[in-house]
Amino acid sequence: MNITRHPANPIVVPGKYDWRKVTVFNPAVIIENDKFYMIERTAESLIPCKNFLGLLESEDGVNFTHVVDEPILTPDMLGFPYGSVQDPRVVKIDDTFYMNYALRPCAMSYYPTGAGVPLREIPKYPDGWGEDPGHWLTRSSIVTSKDLINWEFLTDTTPLDINDRDNILFPEKINGKYALLRRPEEYVGPEYGTDNAAMWITYSDNLIDWEEPKLLAKAEYDWECRKIGGATPPIKTEHGWLTLYHGVDDDIVYRVGALMLDLENPEKVIARTRDFIMEPVEYYEKFGFQIPNVIFPTGNVVKDGLLYIYYGVTDTAIALATVPLDEIVAHVMKDAL
Repeated sequence: MNITRHPANPIVVPGKYDWRKVTVFNPAVIIENDKFYMIERTAESLIPCKNFLGLLESEDGVNFTHVVDEPILTPDMLGFPYGSVQDPRVVKIDDTFYMNYALRPCAMSYYPTGAGVPLREIPKYPDGWGEDPGHWLTRSSIVTSKDLINWEFLTDTTPLDINDRDNILFPEKINGKYALLRRPEEYVGPEYGTDNAAMWITYSDNLIDWEEPKLLAKAEYDWECRKIGGATPPIKTEHGWLTLYHGVDDDIVYRVGALMLDLENPEKVIARTRDFIMEPVEYYEKFGFQIPNVIFPTGNVVKDGLLYIYYGVTDTAIALATVPLDEIVAHVMKDAL
């Protein structure tokens, strides 16, 4: 299988506005009225690394321009003036856009080393912010919108006393219920059935009250031995839900794998790639402002039979890769379980 990186990569880079002058990465992408819309994660500094979400649009999925010149979602809007809002994923169900995001109530400072995970420091904030240990945990939540610009908080999808990222809604109800992927970092040990942070799935009748999550997939191979987590919203195919995920090894290299989940029972994995389908190869995937050797997909869409995969690189910029949908589906199904 040949996944093609776009020759213009990275297609979205920092700059232009103060609130995105340091980094842009890990975007959500959706097609609406035949136009590509991207919600980017940005930062105006690393010390502290306070993140915002901005909105861009494109006719061709490659050349993006900003829809508005201010962020569409900030931690301040959510009641966390010193926080950080991160890693959006977006789907549209009926006439409403639903965006998953992760939020840390207080932003940390990052000092890149160029050799792995940056050094982290907990800043001092006024008015009691940062004194509660929960201020340094990452929760996940949902906001809704009718126009992709104005967003309204709906609910937290995870407990507030654990770190839980990579929450991703399926783009439609399944058997009358909403389905959600999660990655609770503290659900590790014999009682949880996994030795490392893994992918879980849960369901809800109303998007507010969620059932107890079930373990969906855990690390199986050397390239993902440290942890795995959901990457992009699942894509519905005739064979099942095509679901990209990221895997991290002991050298902190981020690669990409794929699952195929049963259409009617998505907690059932019917196929899974044994080897990664993408790994850091290009310079922009191996070197950047923050974590080296990172490919981190958070958005994918299908147009004219082509799967567009949008991914963050080294927590610095945004890149694009494409592959015919039928080819990636056939590749994943070769590893049927």
